[in-house]
Parts: sequence; structure tokens; C-alpha cells
Amino acid sequence: MKKVKKLLCMMMAVAMVFTLAIRVSAAGNQTEYPVTVTTYDYEGNEIETTYEKAPEKVICVYQGCIETMIALGLEDRVIASYGLDNPVKEEWEEGLSKMNYNEDAFSPDKETVLMMEPDLIFTWGSLFSDKKLGNQTEWIANGTNTYISTNTRRGGYPRTLENEYTDLLNIGRIFGVEDKAQALVDEMKNEIAGVLEQTAGQEAPRVAVIEFLGDQISNYSAKQLGGSMVEALGGTLANPDASEIGKEDLVELDPDVIFVVYMARTENVEAEMIAKVMEDPAFADLSAVKNGRVYSIMLGDMYASTVRSIDGIRTFAAGMYPELYK
Repeated sequence: MKKVKKLLCMMMAVAMVFTLAIRVSAAGNQTEYPVTVTTYDYEGNEIETTYEKAPEKVICVYQGCIETMIALGLEDRVIASYGLDNPVKEEWEEGLSKMNYNEDAFSPDKETVLMMEPDLIFTWGSLFSDKKLGNQTEWIANGTNTYISTNTRRGGYPRTLENEYTDLLNIGRIFGVEDKAQALVDEMKNEIAGVLEQTAGQEAPRVAVIEFLGDQISNYSAKQLGGSMVEALGGTLANPDASEIGKEDLVELDPDVIFVVYMARTENVEAEMIAKVMEDPAFADLSAVKNGRVYSIMLGDMYASTVRSIDGIRTFAAGMYPELYK
């Protein structure tokens, strides 16, 4: 009998320790407020903002910010949203329907935002110009925190994939959903790690990421997010430094792979951008043209893209290493 009682006591002790361990583990995954995070003002200077609790009245402006809130299950906290360049993914449509998306204005004016009394404005840095919402310090002092996508910071700072990870994790901390944010970051890192593992020992493809802007050709350098993604995947940028190149420059560079950036605001724009390379006689001798290695990539997948960064990573990887994505 004594042995039975002793065994029962031991089992109860183990159960108590196990239960305590579960509680500690759960608590470790929860945000402890107040939370302080670093973001930036319109000029690109670092500013710290503190949250006593998760924001409940959020205004989201521009694609990546809107989609981040949906992907993290935070759409119910958004009182107004603006500025989609492209439709959200099908799986995010229901979330968008709860965010009071404004189809009449691409971004809100200051008076409208003041009337809504948000406790957070989540957007790009450009929204805080004098002609738009104005001084962030003033907003914060009056009880409205601001968070801008790090890769929209002014001042010539590199726009990196690591910054997109940081934004996701910061928003996760602010709203107490760190696990969801970390899972999204891990998915991106695992995708890259898988590509690097499968292509170890291969010669790095030489890549150009370009965008046609009128008569000019914009080149996405190593300081741009598109360039950062290419390099993270083991590629070499054909021109890692220039912000613009001419047709002659592209011919001389002769990259193995060319990605042409497009925005999906109009029909057929993707095909039109590809045709600017494939059908231009000036580019007929390019290796990428001869080998059919000219691909499109949507701007929203590689500019302040946050949760869409996984799509940018996969698009670049599939073009650089097509054998992996057959």
C-alpha cells in the first residue's frame, strides 16, 4: 500500500511539473507589455515607440502593410485601409473585407485620419511628408503610434530581406502574435536554405533585375530588396551598384537571367514588360533572350513586400534555378 501511495505521489509531482512547464512555455510565447520597438521618421531617423497594449484602432496604408495584418490574423483591428496596387491573394480576400478598404482614395488625408483617432498608423515612410500626414513626432505625442516599413526608410539605407523579417517580427511583438510572425519568417528562410542546399557547388547565375520607366531602365542594385533577394539565393548581380543603366550597358553586361519588374494595375502589363526585352532588336543577342530566360516579377513581391516576400523569393529562385521548380 505504501508503495502504491508513493507511486501516486510521484505521478502527481510529475504531472504538476509538466503542467507548470506548459504554462511557462505558453507565457514565453506571449508579449509582455509595455513593448518598445524601433521605427523611423520621415527623414529616416530612428525613433522608438512604446505600446502599453496591442493597438485596437489601426489605419493601414499600402499593399505590404495591409497584407501583413491579414496574414497575422489582425484584420479585425484595422478601422481603415488604403492603397492596394494589386488585388490581395484569394486567401486574404475575406480578411480585406473586414478592413474597411477605401476604393475612392489611394491614401487618406490628415483631417480624415485625425477624425478616426487611430492608435497606430502602419504604412510606408512617404505617407508622412508635409503634403500628406506630416510630422510623426506630433502624431506619437498625441497618442497615435506610427510604424513604417523599414525598406521605405529615407536616407539611402540598404533595402534588405533582413529588414522585411524585422518588420514582420516587430508587428508580431506589437500585437502579441510573435509565433505567427516567426512562422512566416521561418518559411522564407527555409525556402532560401533549401535552394542553397540543392545548388551548392553550382556556378552562381549572373542576374539583372530591371524596370522600364519611360525611356529609362532602372537597375535593382545590391542596395535594393530585389537585389538582396537575388544575392540571398546565391546569385550574382550583373551590376550591383548602378541605379540606372542604358540598353548598351545591359547588352555589355549580358546576364544569364533577366527579371523585368511590373505593376499589375493594368491588364497585359506583365506581357508588355517581357516584350520590351524579348522583342527589342537591340537585345536579340543577349544570352537571356536566346535561352528564354527573361522573366517577370511583380513590384509588390520585392518592394516593402513583408508577407509577399516569399513570393518574390520563389519567383527569383524559379528563374535562377528552373530545374528546382519544374
